[in-house]
Amino acid sequence: MKLFRYGSHDNEKPGVLWEGKHLSLESFGYDYDADFFANNGIEKLNQWLPENASSCNVIDLSKVRIAPPLIGVSKIVCIGLNYKQHAAESGMDIPNEPILFFKSTTAIVGPNDPVMLPKDGHKTDWEVELAVIIGKKASYVPLETARDYVLGYTVHNDVSERSFQLERSGQWVKGKSCDTFAPIGPYLVTYDESHLNPNNLNLWLKLNGKIVQNSSTSDFIFNIEFLVHYISQFMTLLPGDIISTGTPSGVGLGFDPPMYLKSGDTMELGIEHLGTMKQTVIPFSDENYR
Repeated sequence: MKLFRYGSHDNEKPGVLWEGKHLSLESFGYDYDADFFANNGIEKLNQWLPENASSCNVIDLSKVRIAPPLIGVSKIVCIGLNYKQHAAESGMDIPNEPILFFKSTTAIVGPNDPVMLPKDGHKTDWEVELAVIIGKKASYVPLETARDYVLGYTVHNDVSERSFQLERSGQWVKGKSCDTFAPIGPYLVTYDESHLNPNNLNLWLKLNGKIVQNSSTSDFIFNIEFLVHYISQFMTLLPGDIISTGTPSGVGLGFDPPMYLKSGDTMELGIEHLGTMKQTVIPFSDENYR
């Protein structure tokens, strides 16, 4: 099942891709939040759709803003250096354990919303990532049952201001949490898509039409199941929480010399079976800030 949300920032609504049509779920009565996921919302939707789909409005996604595919996220847990080739381009050793950091949920925007350069930032970078959405409360999860806690997957551009991340006390969260730095979507693709193997998905990113990242999650150092198990040993994961699983090689920091985003640049990115997104880079200004 592919879930999406659409509408202006102050009027976002849930929808679903059902039998080839993008349907509005205004009449369903639920949005895609923690309560929905924790209370068998996907099962309820599966039961509701066959009898009610014909009365739902069909949405042309090319004519509306696509919103983030879920709301009310309590935390975004990110994994650093989780691709072998990215660790190599960064000049860092392959970690023995996952590197964890947080990204503020206030950074979340829709998949095609603009990315705003931060005030006083000058080294803003791109990172295509597979994001895992947690479906139920997870604490001290055994490795063998870790997949049971996964609701689904989406695309995440883990936009990063390297000068904040690496040059200001080495605290990564400062370079990851600026407003608009977490475009996600266009869909939340649920785990029951039979063709979807999260540990073997192609992912890519184009900068101004040129491919700069092109890899596969098969290059993971730590796979999805291990990450869910590992993170749950240190914190409780809640329904709707996001685990962003790291980026492959090809980020701006890895170029010689490094290459960073500037106003007017466009980023197009996607992951096999999950969809694509596109963001235009805009400058910081009081008018753009919201």
